[in-house]
Amino acid sequence: MSKTVLTVDDSPTIRQMVRMTLAGAGYQVAEAANGSEGLAKAQAAPPSMVITDLNMPVMDGLTFIRELRKLPVGRGLPIIFLTTESDADVKRQAKEAGATGWIVKPFQQEQLLAVVKKVLG
Repeated sequence: MSKTVLTVDDSPTIRQMVRMTLAGAGYQVAEAANGSEGLAKAQAAPPSMVITDLNMPVMDGLTFIRELRKLPVGRGLPIIFLTTESDADVKRQAKEAGATGWIVKPFQQEQLLAVVKKVLG
């Protein structure tokens, strides 16, 4: 059975790029446009991992991770930030919230696939 990656980003273009990259490598991809939608989707169909943006309307990435980590489905779930932010303080906050890793946009498809393969095994 293929593994499912939930991508949470308010940019349809980024979601499409992530979906095309991961689907081409055999992963199933679920999509959400903000953290609130991402929480609902993760609870409805638990993913193998999550890739989330930081800056989004409704619920930002940090809040999303904090809320997801409170749920049984979020415990031990790999969560990667995919964002334009590269500030050390923001990275520290993300790690404290429970982020597993960090990729800065714009991303290289090979880089994204390498991180996903490393995290999912």
